[in-house]
Amino acid sequence: MKQSNSLQNHIGMPQAIALYIGAVLGSGILIVPGLAAEMAGPASLLAWGFMTLLILPMALSMGLLSAKFPNAGGVSHFVTLAFGERAGTLVGWFFLMSVPIGAPVAALTGAGYMTAAMGWGEPARIALAAAMVIAGLGMNWVGMQLAGKVQIAVVLAIVAVLIFAFTAALPRMESASFTPFVPHGWMNVGKATAILFWCFIGWEAVSHLSEEFKDPQRAAVKGVTIAAVIVGALYFLTALAVVGTQSYLKGSSSSLVWMISRPLGQWGGLVAGLTGLFICTATIIAYVGAASRVAYAMSRQGHAPKWMGRMSSRFHTPVGALAFLLLCFTAVLTLYGSGLVSLTTLITFPNATFILTYIGGCAAGIRLLKGSRSGVIISWISFIATAAVFPFTGMAVAYPCIIVAFYFAFVIYKKRKTPLNVQAVPAKCPDQRTEVS
Repeated sequence: MKQSNSLQNHIGMPQAIALYIGAVLGSGILIVPGLAAEMAGPASLLAWGFMTLLILPMALSMGLLSAKFPNAGGVSHFVTLAFGERAGTLVGWFFLMSVPIGAPVAALTGAGYMTAAMGWGEPARIALAAAMVIAGLGMNWVGMQLAGKVQIAVVLAIVAVLIFAFTAALPRMESASFTPFVPHGWMNVGKATAILFWCFIGWEAVSHLSEEFKDPQRAAVKGVTIAAVIVGALYFLTALAVVGTQSYLKGSSSSLVWMISRPLGQWGGLVAGLTGLFICTATIIAYVGAASRVAYAMSRQGHAPKWMGRMSSRFHTPVGALAFLLLCFTAVLTLYGSGLVSLTTLITFPNATFILTYIGGCAAGIRLLKGSRSGVIISWISFIATAAVFPFTGMAVAYPCIIVAFYFAFVIYKKRKTPLNVQAVPAKCPDQRTEVS
């Protein structure tokens, strides 16, 4: 019985690398290289170069914390250790409530590429998106051992297609495409850099899976370093090909699709659509795993409803948390399908909560990694870079404010019920309290 209430250590180095890549290499690579080139021209490559250098400290700040404090609470656990229980719980809720919107948005984005490539309509897009989130939930229900293996296959397919796209683009790249180098002014290069920042968020997600690493020190530090190098190289090479072929002039949102589909002829549309599907599915698998683990961790600590901490006796996975995510995904996709909310509106909601989660993690790194000078420097770099982007979230700040209000309502409700529970429990089942803890 006790074993069913604990997570299993199934995640090895290859799975950890694949999960890191899948969490970071999301739908942004389908859109952002063309968008940045449209905004800043060839000079957008400077922005990509800067962010590629920044990616390593951003990744390592989360990797070092995961190695030192492996826990299903991830960033929430780090913040709790550094700044106290209430701050950590709020960060945990910020991350948890980002995924119920973020995952359907990723699914609709990937499904949108597939339906556009094949000429299918909106009902097919919603059905594909639903299938993607169900796949993410199902793999995490069976366990991270299977999810990690599937993630390896998906990530390898993505890397192969992106390398193919760059190789196929090389003969079509011309020096004239790089002049004038700064057609829209240096200010637009700065704006492009701010947009690129969203492509490199995701390292915090896998920290919630660190309790299931076979070797947290090796998987978290070495794994995140390898993943950071691969992700940085893929983003930069994709951006270079988009600029060199001027494919962004044909539409910033479809520049990568054009690069993939053109050399493949009639099969190009299908391959481009599947690429978008795979990229977004990889992101969903990683984030569903992370969100279900943080919900489980907070329930275990009494900061979320007890049913969220229910574990599968067969797979030792947090089925209560996965059921919560299923309800949220169903609600979001239903709202989108009814036309009451657009994809553009949905995208704005989780921005502020994702950034606040990352800011909290970086701030925790500054305090918790004091024994390592490089760790503190890395955390400061990540904190400053992330904090600088937060003001650009705009009206999305309202979403974390709503989460804070609901959290304090939950705290008040729990305080009112606690006296009754405290009187009832000790007399009957002291052993049950020990087992749950």
